[in-house]
Amino acid sequence: MVQQTASVAPGNKAQDFALLDTVSDKIVSLQDVSSPKATVIMFICNHCPYVQHILPELLKVARQYKAQGVSFVAISANDASFYPEDGPAQMKKLAKEMNFPFPYLYDQTQQVARTYQVECTPDFYVYNSNMCLAYHGQFDDSRPKSNIPVTGRDLRQALDALLAGQPIPEHQTPSIGCGIKWRAA
Repeated sequence: MVQQTASVAPGNKAQDFALLDTVSDKIVSLQDVSSPKATVIMFICNHCPYVQHILPELLKVARQYKAQGVSFVAISANDASFYPEDGPAQMKKLAKEMNFPFPYLYDQTQQVARTYQVECTPDFYVYNSNMCLAYHGQFDDSRPKSNIPVTGRDLRQALDALLAGQPIPEHQTPSIGCGIKWRAA
């Protein structure tokens, strides 16, 4: 089911987490991945066609901005008991095959996703040097079968503004994608 992300107020502080990095098999915290320039926390998963659609360009964006001191981390929170392709073993496989330039963390309890008010994948949170939310929204306007090129325009604009010390555009288009696969209560 297609879902739009909830609005989160700019300025909110990033919430700490400590999650399993599926590639290194180590616990990674927010402090481990934060950058004094900008930190991008992405909620993605393996099976979502919206994530698959942008993933090659997302990896290019991450590599480009990582070279400028921006930190990236990806988190998957889907219930792997119903979506095994979103479990740690498959996450590790994808991250290695595509040479992810960032940790790919598994939110097994889904508590981090709930804390961040994540509704869908992909979803992007960009934090400034003080770890205050500067951007929350989509990667760009492209969607599967839309014939709109995948560019990462919205995420790039936010990062370019932060790196240049300029204000982030006030209009931030919410992410649209696959709803998080929550565990049954």
